Amino acid sequence: MQKVRVDAFSLSLDGFAAGPRQSLQDPLGEGGMALHQWALGTRAFHAAHGGGQQGSTGIDDDFVARSMHNVGAWILGRNMFGPIRGAWPDDTWRGWWGDDPPYHVPVFVLTQHAREPLAMAGGTTFHFVTDGIEAALARARAAAGERDVRIGGGVATVQQYLRARLVDELHLAQVPVLLGAGENLFAGLDLPALGYTVKQHVATPAVTHIVLGRD
Repeated sequence: MQKVRVDAFSLSLDGFAAGPRQSLQDPLGEGGMALHQWALGTRAFHAAHGGGQQGSTGIDDDFVARSMHNVGAWILGRNMFGPIRGAWPDDTWRGWWGDDPPYHVPVFVLTQHAREPLAMAGGTTFHFVTDGIEAALARARAAAGERDVRIGGGVATVQQYLRARLVDELHLAQVPVLLGAGENLFAGLDLPALGYTVKQHVATPAVTHIVLGRD
């Protein structure tokens, strides 16, 4: 059965998934890259980014591989696609990832400003959706077929789907660092009231993996 998933969503101990002041130099905000070091050295991450079979194995690698398995479409918020705000000045911004983004399936970007679809190398096409989260999910479900839909973030996007009870499974990777400011996933969010409970948790030297689901 098709699922809507949030996977490998890294958080600081104080709940921040991105640092403040996003920029071209700091796409995840100041200090935000520290949240993802647990994944960057794994074999699954290297394989997905053209690095062959190098990298570490073990629990962290298993969760990275799991996050990439059976994904047929992605949904991203506008800030995940780039730092540009407001109307698109032109079509020159093509994402953070170069000519061959790591998605390799259709990606639906939530935005208030229309833009033509952007086809990239490797099977990634960015579709810009202006009519809300449910419309984006309907399109992503259709594109994914029997595979799952993965919501990539950022915080505001994940919160919207959680509040609408549209996320089936949420994998948080809580990293032992403090950011103090930025985008806090838990701000104004009552996960128990939304029906989410802890289904799995396991710690490694780098991170604690917590999987939430709804009964």
